[in-house]
Amino acid sequence: MTRLLIVDDSPLMRRLLSGIFTAEADFEVEVARDGVEALAKLHSFHPDVITLDVHMPALDGIACLNRIMIERPCPVVMVSGRTAEGAAETMTALELGAVDFMPKPDGAVSLEIDALRPLLIDKVRTAAQARVKASSRLAERVRARSRGVGRTTRRRAESVAGAKLAPVAASDAPGLVLVGTSTGGPRALEVLLTGLPASFPWPILVAQHMPAFFTSALATRLDKLCALHIAELSAPTVVEAGTVYIARGEADMVLRRRGGTLVASAAPADPNYPWHPSADRLVRSALGVVPPEQLVGVLMTGMGNDGAAAMAEIKAGGGRTIAESEKSAVVWGMPGELVKLGGASTVAPVDQIAGLLVEALA
Repeated sequence: MTRLLIVDDSPLMRRLLSGIFTAEADFEVEVARDGVEALAKLHSFHPDVITLDVHMPALDGIACLNRIMIERPCPVVMVSGRTAEGAAETMTALELGAVDFMPKPDGAVSLEIDALRPLLIDKVRTAAQARVKASSRLAERVRARSRGVGRTTRRRAESVAGAKLAPVAASDAPGLVLVGTSTGGPRALEVLLTGLPASFPWPILVAQHMPAFFTSALATRLDKLCALHIAELSAPTVVEAGTVYIARGEADMVLRRRGGTLVASAAPADPNYPWHPSADRLVRSALGVVPPEQLVGVLMTGMGNDGAAAMAEIKAGGGRTIAESEKSAVVWGMPGELVKLGGASTVAPVDQIAGLLVEALA
C-alpha cells in the first residue's frame, strides 16, 4: 500500500485528488490544508509520496518542500499553475528536490481533473518508486550556494575513474550529442550541462519529457548556470557547437540536412511515439542525416523506455552511448532499458557523464 499525502489549500482540489487516489486499491490517502499541517503529517503519517500545491497560506509549497527535503526526504510531485510565474516556481521546486510536477487545471477544474486522471495516477505511482536521498540533497544545496546566479566560470570536467567511452575519431563534419530524459531529468541535466566547458565541440540536443511552456523556463534557468548557451527550440535552427537545444514541450525535435548544414525543427507530437518530446524520434531523425559513428547518445533518469531502442541503434552502427547508472538515477527506467538491450557503450553516474563526453571528444 502506497501512503499518499495530498497538500492543497483548495477544498475542491483536496476532494477531487483524494477521490481519484482512494478509488485506486493501492493507495492510502491523507490530506493537509497547508504547509504547516503537511509538515506535521510528514512525521505522523510517514507518506511514501506527496502531491504539493505551490500557493498556500501560512507556509507555501516551495518553503514546505525545502523543509521536507531536510527533515524527512521523500518523493514530491508539485502542483503548479500554467503561468510564467508557475513555470519558474516549478523549476525552483525541481532544484530543491521535487521528483516531478503536474500543471494545475486552469478551466472547469472538476471536468479537467477527470481528463488528467490517468496522467496524475501515473506520475504519482512513478514518483513513489523514485529514490530521494538526503545526502545528495544537501550536497546540491552546498553546490547551489557556492555557484551563485549568473556565474560565468564553471567547474572543470574531471577525469572519470571506472567508466570509459571510446574516443571519437576526428572528422571535418562535427557530430551531435543526443540526450533523452524524463522524471528527475531537470536536475540530471543541470549536473550534466554545468560540467561541460564553453569550448565543447559538438551541439547537444535534448528531449526532456515536459509539458509545453515549462521547457522555456527550464532552458532559461539552465542558461544562467552553464558555460554553454541553452535555448528552447522554437523555430527551424541551424545547430551549432556551443549551444544546447531543448525540445519544446509537447512537441518533438527532428533533424534534417539542408545543403551542408544540419537543421533542427519542432514537429507536432507524433502519436506513434507515446512520450513527448520523444527521445526515440529525435535519435532516429539524427540517424537519418548523421553517420552513427558521429553520434553520442546519453540516456538518463526516467520511467519507461523512450530512447532505448533508438540509442541501441547508434551503438550497433558504430556510435557511442552512455546510460546513467542505477546508483544516481531517480528512476532507472529509460537508461535501464538501454542496458537491457545491450545498447549502452558505458554506464556511469550522472556526475561523471560530462567528463566522459569531454574525454571522448578531446
